[in-house]
Amino acid sequence: MAQTHAPRGHEKIETSNFLMIVLILLTIAVGGIVEIVPLFFQRSTSQPVEGLKPYTALQLAGRDIYQREGCYNCHSQMIRPFRAETLRYGHYSMAGEFVYDYPFQWGSKRTGPDLHRVGGKYSDEWHRIHLINPRDLVPESNMPAYPWLETATVDAEGMAPRMKALRTLGVPYTDAEIAKAADDVKGKTELEAMIAYLQVLGTAVK
Repeated sequence: MAQTHAPRGHEKIETSNFLMIVLILLTIAVGGIVEIVPLFFQRSTSQPVEGLKPYTALQLAGRDIYQREGCYNCHSQMIRPFRAETLRYGHYSMAGEFVYDYPFQWGSKRTGPDLHRVGGKYSDEWHRIHLINPRDLVPESNMPAYPWLETATVDAEGMAPRMKALRTLGVPYTDAEIAKAADDVKGKTELEAMIAYLQVLGTAVK
């Protein structure tokens, strides 16, 4: 005659789909809280690095164009703290450099080089030629050309609302900066805006 016995604790879990799902979700939730919550109390992740300034209206317009054109699909902006990376790109990226970025441009996709420290590395003219036709400077480049940026103009009237929205997220734009945003970008081309954005990337850290 076969003997029966009460199921052990792990058997109860393994034989109950509902209980298994609940415990898995609970484990993930606790693990996530333990990993994420402490970051909100670290100044290095929530406070800007010394010297970091919010984007100007023109730089902000350039950042929006950068996102619109999908540049992040091929270029990361996150230098890892490894010798091979810092030798090639410069000082590793720090969380405090991105507190004004909504959204930030981190990532691991590098069809093209990382751009976090590209600011000041090349002249404005180099960027102008490179964006219009990359192969004029880098014959083997597979980067798309963006000639229309040279004739398209920045949406001047849209800048103040964008800056107001970012201020609600914590970017310290002043009323004066917002009020003159349209004048700062009026008549500027999207190419000029993109270059302004690229030239400021990573320059807060020397």
